[in-house]
Formats: sequence, structure tokens, C-alpha cells
Amino acid sequence: MTPPDATAGYHLPVGDGHSLWLSCHGDPAGLPVVLLHGGPGSGCQPDQLALFDLTRMYAILVDQRGSGRSLPHRDRTANTTGHLVADLETLRCHLGLARWMVVGGSWGATLALAYAQAHPERVTGIVLRATFLGTRGELDWAFGPALRQFHPELYQDFLGALPEPERATALESYWARILHPDPAVHRPAALAWYRTERALSHLEPALTRAAPDTGGPLPATPFMEAHYFSQNCFMPEGALMAGVSRMAHIPGMIVQARYDLLCPPATSHALAERWPAARIRMVEASGHALSHPGVFAAVRQAISDLAGQHAG
Repeated sequence: MTPPDATAGYHLPVGDGHSLWLSCHGDPAGLPVVLLHGGPGSGCQPDQLALFDLTRMYAILVDQRGSGRSLPHRDRTANTTGHLVADLETLRCHLGLARWMVVGGSWGATLALAYAQAHPERVTGIVLRATFLGTRGELDWAFGPALRQFHPELYQDFLGALPEPERATALESYWARILHPDPAVHRPAALAWYRTERALSHLEPALTRAAPDTGGPLPATPFMEAHYFSQNCFMPEGALMAGVSRMAHIPGMIVQARYDLLCPPATSHALAERWPAARIRMVEASGHALSHPGVFAAVRQAISDLAGQHAG
């Protein structure tokens, strides 16, 4: 039974000392839809509720372990893809839902696929934005050739934030520095990683080279991403693509931005070739971020259309 303050949000203990923040909105008798945020580490935002028709849907926003308003903040203990998948089942049972639609973008798409492959009988449909399969090859491309070819000046800054001997293994060096306990080591690395990723996320990024450190609190995403990415997202390489057959019957919509430098169209097309029940919707003149008006509208429409198919 959802508590009466569900719209305002509350914390749900899920074990290992973690409590997930969640909020529920719309019609409890409507189609349940759970939103999985990106990162890892970002958390859900109130404006994302506009993705859902709350007159006929029951939207569940949840911050994953260590992310957003979940507690403890930025905690990486007992925090793996397997834990996050199990948390979703705990949440579903807590809300008394037999099945639900799963919506996720970027890392949220990774988690949506992992959950659907583990519990296909619990999923009515899947909407993905910016498909990320959690592989090292995708990260190598985004922070290597994509960054170097489309933002060469930013690529030089990205490498320049590391000592010269560490630049040949830049990703490993960044992750090791971000996870280092000394703030003098992890703070500049986390900020450089965060700024670079944000630039790659937008079609027209505001590039500020060597932006000063204002001393404010650090975002959770660099720390959670370093934790996950340094461990191959806690999955065997290629596991999600290999497991598509377990969810191949589930209806899906894949929203793909044409100029997404973090999650390029080739990944979505490779996934769709193995997932016969899925359809791709391209959004032209757009980048990775959900905040792009065309991407946001396409995701909202995909959710609406898939909900209509379920009702039919």
C-alpha cells in the first residue's frame, strides 16, 4: 500500500543500509510506469513528470542506490547492477504491482534492459532513450574518438588534467583518481570528468575551458560512474546484447538522437536488430540530453504510444 505522502516522496529501505527515495504520481489504477534515471548517480527530477499522462498512468520516480535523494548519498557499498535490479523488484512488490512499464535513458536504459532480461514477466513494455549497453567499447569511443574529433580542444583539456604518464590509459586514470580518498586527488578529476561528460551530452554545449573550481559540493555522477565503469558495470562484456532473446517479445520504443556523442545511433540499431518487438524513433538535430525539446517530446510520445498499445 502506497503511503499517503507518496506524491511528496519518501524513503524505502532496501537492505545493506540503503534507502531509496521514491515518489508516485497520477492514477493508482492507471498503467504503472517506472522511470530509471541516468548516470549512474544523477537521480530523478520533478520536470520529468511531464513525460507521463498522469490521467491514465501511475508514474513512479525512484533514485537508485547512492544517487539523488537516496541514502546514504554517494555510497558505493553493496552497489552493483545486480543490487539495482533487485531493488526494482523490492519496489514493485512494495507498491503491490503485478507488472509495469519501464522507461530509462542512457545508464537508465542499461538498467532497464538488465531488469527486463532478469524479470521479463514483470514488464509490459520498455521505452529507451540513448541506448547504452554498459560496455567498455562504448566508453572508449565516447571519451576517445568522439571527443577528439568533435571537440578537439576539450579533448586536450581532458588529457591535460592528468599527469603525462597517465594519459595513455586516461579512463583508468580518471576512475582511479575519482575514487581516491584524498580530496586533493579526487576533486579536480571529478570536476574534469563531469564537465567533459556534460559537453558531450549537449548538441550546443557551453564550453568553458579550465573553468575555476568554485568550491561547491561535488556531483555524485563522477563517483558513481567511476565505481560502475571501472568494474564493467558489474556485467560480463556484451551481456545485455547476448540476453536480448529473454525479452525479445516485450514491446519496445527506442528514442535515438541523431548526434548523440555518448550513445550513438549504431548502438540502438544493433539492439533493434535483435529485438523484433522494438521500434526506433530518430530525433534529428539533437544530442544526448533529455532536456532537448525534440528528445523530450519523442520520449513522451513513445511512452504514450506504448501505453496505448498495452490498453488495446
